[in-house]
Amino acid sequence: MGLSIFEKIWRRHVVQLVSDGPTQLYIDRLYAHEVTSPQAFDTLREKGIKVFRPEKVFAMPDHNTPSDQQEVINDPIGRKQVETLQRNCEEFGIRHFAMGTKDNGIIHVVGPEKALSLPGMTIVCGDSHTSTHGAVGALAMGIGTSEVAQVLASQCILQQKPKSMRINIEGKLQQGVTAKDVALYLMAQMTTSGATGYVVEYAGSTIREMSMEGRLTLSNLSIEMGSRAGIIAPDDTTFAYLKGREYAPKGEAWEGAVAEWKTLRSDDDAIFDKELTFRAEDIKPRITYGTNPGAGIAVDEAIPTLDEIAENERAGFLAQLDYMQFKPGERLEGKPVDYCFLGACTNGRIEDFRAFASVVKGKRKADNVVAWLVPGSWLVRQQIIDEGIDKVLEDAGFELRLPSCSACLAMNPDKVPAGKLAISTSNRNFVGRQGPGARTILASPMTVAASAITGVITNPQTLPQT
Repeated sequence: MGLSIFEKIWRRHVVQLVSDGPTQLYIDRLYAHEVTSPQAFDTLREKGIKVFRPEKVFAMPDHNTPSDQQEVINDPIGRKQVETLQRNCEEFGIRHFAMGTKDNGIIHVVGPEKALSLPGMTIVCGDSHTSTHGAVGALAMGIGTSEVAQVLASQCILQQKPKSMRINIEGKLQQGVTAKDVALYLMAQMTTSGATGYVVEYAGSTIREMSMEGRLTLSNLSIEMGSRAGIIAPDDTTFAYLKGREYAPKGEAWEGAVAEWKTLRSDDDAIFDKELTFRAEDIKPRITYGTNPGAGIAVDEAIPTLDEIAENERAGFLAQLDYMQFKPGERLEGKPVDYCFLGACTNGRIEDFRAFASVVKGKRKADNVVAWLVPGSWLVRQQIIDEGIDKVLEDAGFELRLPSCSACLAMNPDKVPAGKLAISTSNRNFVGRQGPGARTILASPMTVAASAITGVITNPQTLPQT
């Protein structure tokens, strides 16, 4: 029987099988940020343990960093977390990409763009959206703080082996439909628990034609279906993206690495625990209407009516709508928005800013909209400037901010006020996620751009693009 790419990577990293217990798995890369790592370092101190392989660990602050300036963090808790991360890295000899430096950014943007994340690796971080790195053909999983301590101490982790699922997407996406829309569509079809306990491999002609940035977006949102990880087999698109980047193999080592990476594909006779297929032509620009990423519709559709919801789910459905101030059967297209956010580890890459700019070029931001456009890293910000995208944005009435997680979550100054409606490229629309009482609609960069121009929820397919 053939093997899936997940099975191949898993087997290569097994250190030992614990009798009637988990697998001890070797970890190639640990990423650490300021929120989930302090207790892990404290555990090492209490036990008198050093970091086993510090060269395998990279750290950077991102959740608490401001996007308007990065000279000082005014919030005392956020400032303490960032300062503690720096001290821990200095004490334990870990590479630290400090706030405001050219190497800094959102950890799930910086990892791939520096080629710190490579095909065939096992990658972990104390952050659920670590699944992002699976887009390069790695097995990437979010872990808890106690598990971060395990990896720091031993470069290994104890894990129960997940089941495997393959999601095939076939066909050509419509104009104005992006990887974000694909992910939101999958979540609506499968629910936010539909992939619980699985590692999901994305395959099919739609995925093969998808850019690296699109694949990173799709893998990022794997966790929102409940999956342990998302993974895409590396191919020429992957290799072209990684080649020449800072930490990528060079020269003969590069050629050898590519030859090895080409074996990282699921065998034709690989067996999956579950397999699903979707048609790209069925996917339209998407938005969410509730307080979980699976509560979504096409922009031109109506919220489901109560009759369309299973009886045992109606109370939760109505609670979501009550918080969002929407009604069953209501259409959201044309509804005024207060805030528009472009960024996060989901959509803070150069392609996302190109897409946003293609919609807003030659137009003007609506006066009623507050817009936060936040690159995922300093490298992305420099690309935006080098390509002249910043001028396009400025001419359209937008301001380019500094790299940060920003309004993805309410841990820095970019908070959406209570009751205000934000349309956002981030990954979660939970109650209070963007600020206490804030209401969040998830969407693609193009849908956010169209809405920022018109001031209301807008299908990007209805606006001309350049």
